[in-house]
Amino acid sequence: MRPAGSSQGSNSAPSGGSEAREPAGPSRERAGESEARASFSEPRAWGDHRSATPALRTRGLSKRFGDFAAVSDVTLSFAQGARHALIGPNGAGKTTFINLLTGVLPPSAGEVFLGERDITAMPQHARVKCGMTRTFQINTLFAGLTVLESVVLAICERHGQTGVWYRTVARQREAIDEANALLETLRLVAERNEATRNLAYGKQRLLEMALALAMRPSILLLDEPAAGIPSGESAELFNVIANLPRDVTIVFIEHDMDLVFRFAERITVLVGGRVLTEATPSEVAADPRVREVYLGEAQHA
Repeated sequence: MRPAGSSQGSNSAPSGGSEAREPAGPSRERAGESEARASFSEPRAWGDHRSATPALRTRGLSKRFGDFAAVSDVTLSFAQGARHALIGPNGAGKTTFINLLTGVLPPSAGEVFLGERDITAMPQHARVKCGMTRTFQINTLFAGLTVLESVVLAICERHGQTGVWYRTVARQREAIDEANALLETLRLVAERNEATRNLAYGKQRLLEMALALAMRPSILLLDEPAAGIPSGESAELFNVIANLPRDVTIVFIEHDMDLVFRFAERITVLVGGRVLTEATPSEVAADPRVREVYLGEAQHA
């Protein structure tokens, strides 16, 4: 049984996603930043999430596939409770970077730290047990199970109970109660008895997030959570994400720039496997280098 959030990912260089949209312009961002952020619910605060120690950081992280450098000397730090976006054109190394963080791929060089702990050599399933979970660009769900059964199974995995063959899902009363509470948080109560294969795609993405959250992570890594979802449903998805408690640090890849600038508090721009800049949404929107990357303004000057 694989732990929820540690499903097999791609072991290749990063694949392309949907084409990135133009970043919000400086004037638009300054004028509308407060209003756009107000469209999301304020996240719940479970205690003081702030800490001098970053929740997650890398030092000189690199990954090569032969002569191709997918990620080159990336040093980043993600604060406790962060809402941090990774953006960049297709092939920038975003998914490969997430794969390095989660242990799907071993680095060619560099280190990964979870809090103060060096987890560079830690296997993927052990990182899940330490509080790091993720979602993928393509759903990895239990198609034949109901929504409730899927989440209960993930909770039982967290408790190490999935190997107890004589206890059925129906007998896991505490796990069922916890699963129902999680489904209520993610607005999936109405679908809890539906087979996963019958869910709308947006609901499947929410279920994948429920499986990740069932592991009670301190770090949640989202690889294009809104990919393939209609715009109305993607706004609902990010509204749910925005309302997650602040003791969960969220790092996400997203190509929809409207969602990025409405939700992220910090943005890192990757280009060619390297960090171009890291700043606030307003600063990134005003950065001419970012405009050049997305719009090719230098070629048309």
